[in-house]
Amino acid sequence: MIAYIGIGANLGDARANVADALARLAALDGSRLLAQSSAWRTAPIDSSGDDYINAVACIDTAMSAADLLATLQAIELAHGRERPYRNAPRTLDLDILLYNDERIDTASLQVPHPRMRERAFVLAPLLEIAPHIELPGHGPAQRFLPAVAGQAIARLD
Repeated sequence: MIAYIGIGANLGDARANVADALARLAALDGSRLLAQSSAWRTAPIDSSGDDYINAVACIDTAMSAADLLATLQAIELAHGRERPYRNAPRTLDLDILLYNDERIDTASLQVPHPRMRERAFVLAPLLEIAPHIELPGHGPAQRFLPAVAGQAIARLD
């Protein structure tokens, strides 16, 4: 299964946390890192705190979506992730953006990620590594770029 993972952090050494998350994704049993975007700096959206460092990774995995989610949450916890309130600043945030061409809607997981079409910090790094990607049920990811053009984002690498 091909999965795209959104990565973000804005507490502690955010850039190092994102790099460590990429290394952990590359080392997952039964998975292989296929691509990773550059690091991108963005201002918080619906949140507070320092700017975020964001990236997107593409992995080929034998894990189910539920198992992948549990694994990502364990990586977040290893980085001291706390969830005191919605959109709180974070040491590390890992989201399943896409999982093959599946559409998943459960209490714990929604794929495609429900807000990815509204976030430059997802679309820019995703399109960097997959410029022609289609979002299941929504069409080409490229078509959502104009709607996020006003969100400040800068490629770091």
